[in-house]
Amino acid sequence: MLSDDQKRFVLDVARRAVFQQVTGEIHPVRLDGCALPDASGVFVTLKAAGALRGCLGTLECRGLEHDVARCAADAASVDPRFDAVTPDELAEIAIEVSVLGPLEEIDPADTAAIEVGRHGLVVQDGRNKGLLLPQVPVEWDWSRETFLRQTCVKAGLPGDAWTRGARVFRFEAEVFGG
Repeated sequence: MLSDDQKRFVLDVARRAVFQQVTGEIHPVRLDGCALPDASGVFVTLKAAGALRGCLGTLECRGLEHDVARCAADAASVDPRFDAVTPDELAEIAIEVSVLGPLEEIDPADTAAIEVGRHGLVVQDGRNKGLLLPQVPVEWDWSRETFLRQTCVKAGLPGDAWTRGARVFRFEAEVFGG
């Protein structure tokens, strides 16, 4: 769990990275940084007027501060689903950070293994891998099975790949924004 101070620091890192990526202007690094815990992964989500504007992350977190900055900048500029964020949009961009806990392989047929709203999912089959954060099925009002299907689709697999041998992992995430 991150403290309130750590969350504020992480959000500040993300905001500065987005601003710098979009404008090219560099702001001084904060001197009052704080120690951050290890994480299994991190995702940074950008929204404008409540609509998704970019979301990228990593499952190989090498340092939370570094990876938040990199993922925030990438979400603003290279998410292939969206055009890059423009300077005119900066005032309306809301940032949400998801700090991922460890992945745990599960049997997706076990209905108790996935709790919508609590667990995020990763589906993997060969080189194909897809991840959906815990908040996604809540935002879309998905059932457990729809969540599994959509995670398979995100991985570039048929929606029922979870019934045909694809590996399924769950994780919990600490999600915060501002």
